[in-house]
Amino acid sequence: MSRSFDPSLLPLDTPTPDTSFASLLERHGLTPAWATAAGELPEIPEGTTVLALRYADGVVMAGDRRATAGNIIAHKRVQKVFAADEFSAVAISGTAGMAVELIKLFQTELEHYEKIEGTRLSLEGKANFLARLVRNHLPLAFQGLVVVPLFCGYDETEGEGRLYTFDVVGGRYEEQDYATTGSGGQEAKSFLKATYTSGIDEERALRLAVEALVAAAEEDAATGGPDIRRGIFPNVVTVTAAGLTEIDDERLAGIAAAVMEARP
Repeated sequence: MSRSFDPSLLPLDTPTPDTSFASLLERHGLTPAWATAAGELPEIPEGTTVLALRYADGVVMAGDRRATAGNIIAHKRVQKVFAADEFSAVAISGTAGMAVELIKLFQTELEHYEKIEGTRLSLEGKANFLARLVRNHLPLAFQGLVVVPLFCGYDETEGEGRLYTFDVVGGRYEEQDYATTGSGGQEAKSFLKATYTSGIDEERALRLAVEALVAAAEEDAATGGPDIRRGIFPNVVTVTAAGLTEIDDERLAGIAAAVMEARP
C-alpha cells in the first residue's frame, strides 16, 4: 500500500515536495543512488578541520586545506567552505567526495526553492533541510562514509549571524558563539574556548579563526596549517548583512604570517 505525504512530519520551515528538488527527482524516479561494493573500502580522501564563529557583523567560517587518506596526505589545497547561497555558508568534514556532492545538492535545493517560492528559505529552514540531507546519508555513514557539515548564515529577520552543528544521524544544534568539527575540531574548540569573546570585530574574528586552525594543526596530523612558502592558506568566508564574502589569499597571508610569528 502506498503512503501519502504528510507535511506535518517534516521539520518546521522545511521545503515541501512542491518546493524540494530532491522530492521532484524522487517523483520522476531520478533519485541518485549511492552504493558501495562488498568488502573492504579503499582509503578515501577525508576533509578534516572546519570551524565558524560569530562576530559583531555576522559569522566567519574557515577550514584548513588538507585532505587525508589513512595516514597519507591526499591533497593540500582542498576547498572545504562553500557558499550555500548569498547569505549562508556550509563547510565539510568527513568523506570528501560524498561531502561535496551533498553540498551541491543542498545548493541546488536552496536555488530551486527560491525560484519556486520567489523568496529565500529562512536560515532556520536551511539548517533543517541540511539536517534532512545528512539523515538521508545515514546508510552510507554506517559503511564508514561519514559526512558531517557545519552551517552558518546571516539571519536577515533577526539581524545577526547564526551557526549550526550536526551529528551523523542528522541531529541539528544551534551554537551560540563558535563551533568546530572534524579530526582537529576538539583542539580548535579548546583554543576558541580560551580566547573567544563576544562582539569582536572582523579582523579579530579572522585572526582567531586562523589561530584556531594553527592550534589544531599542531596537535592533529590530519589538519594542515598555513604554508606561507607554498602559498597555501585556509579557506575563509564571512557572512554579514551585505552577503557572503570570500577572504582572499593576500589578506590571509598577512594574518597567517602574524599568527605564525606570534606562536611560541
